[in-house]
Amino acid sequence: MTFLSLEKIALAGLQQLDAETAHGVTIKALKSGLLPPARFERDPRLNVKLWDLEFTNPLGMAAGFDKNGEVPDALLKLGFGFTEVGSVTPRAQPGNPRPRVFRLPADQAVINRYGFNNEGHAALRDRLEARVTQTGIVGINVGANKDATDRVADYVDGIEAFADMASYFTINVSSPNTPGLRNLQARDALSELLTGVISARDARTEVVGRKVPVLLKIAPDVGDDELAEIIEEVLAKGVDGLIISNTTIERAGLRSATHRDETGGLSGKPLFRRSTIVLAKARKLAGPDLPIIGVGGIDSAQAAWTKITAGANLLQLYSALVFQGVGLVGRIVEGLSRELDKHGVSNLDEACGVNVDTWAEADPD
Repeated sequence: MTFLSLEKIALAGLQQLDAETAHGVTIKALKSGLLPPARFERDPRLNVKLWDLEFTNPLGMAAGFDKNGEVPDALLKLGFGFTEVGSVTPRAQPGNPRPRVFRLPADQAVINRYGFNNEGHAALRDRLEARVTQTGIVGINVGANKDATDRVADYVDGIEAFADMASYFTINVSSPNTPGLRNLQARDALSELLTGVISARDARTEVVGRKVPVLLKIAPDVGDDELAEIIEEVLAKGVDGLIISNTTIERAGLRSATHRDETGGLSGKPLFRRSTIVLAKARKLAGPDLPIIGVGGIDSAQAAWTKITAGANLLQLYSALVFQGVGLVGRIVEGLSRELDKHGVSNLDEACGVNVDTWAEADPD
């Protein structure tokens, strides 16, 4: 029986479980080593060099899948060029009541309202310290506890807790599932947050011997004026990159009869257009040099290529795996090699942003 056949059987079985239980089963399968490693050959044309890091390919696992850092190495073995753990908060918290994640098969989408459920800084640090190889690029996505009285302090705590082991940091201010969190995207609040985070990173640089890149993850629902202010603050504060985007609270155009009205963040295929437009607008505002990770609705090599041509240097996915399985990783990476051949370019840098104007001017609806 082929791997593709086995994957189809496994996916069918997982679909019989509720979405959160299926996620837990997948984590256990990865921990057990049941899933085979990547079988595609590495293509050096897909290498991406950013900061002091070299990514073997541009495709990463987005935050939210491996919240507690249980399987970063298993994910890297599947063929991801990097992975991101978290979001992690200083103290463990249970998140919102179950059920809190819902599949929308007709839309190839997921709605979640997890609410930063995680085991906290100490548990994540213990797991990352126990990694056997300590190789591969593993970013750490930091957040604030729901009941935090000083949210900036919680983000600073994350920087201080993991500066010696994070390949990069993601500052998550864009989850819709923690009340008031997205307010940190407003200019004055964002300025205060970024000042605190960058100062903490800089203070740790001499101690750990490395300036850990700090990226800001934003929502796809920001308006043009708010996006312009965010970019201005990012550039002024010396933030090292952006991740665009988190989930959306919009529900326009969904076909699924059930779960479409559940509260939470929508991810998957319906997010693709909106997130790609915001990505392109951010690229135009920021200029060509600021690294941007494109996220939202990537479910094929063509979608991945589109994100790159809209201005992304790197990519992340998550929701598409729910419907297509882990074999999608190899299909996308191999497909990107074919896109390079098709378009006659020698590396991804040459393709980055070539369609930025088209996407920046597109109608989100």
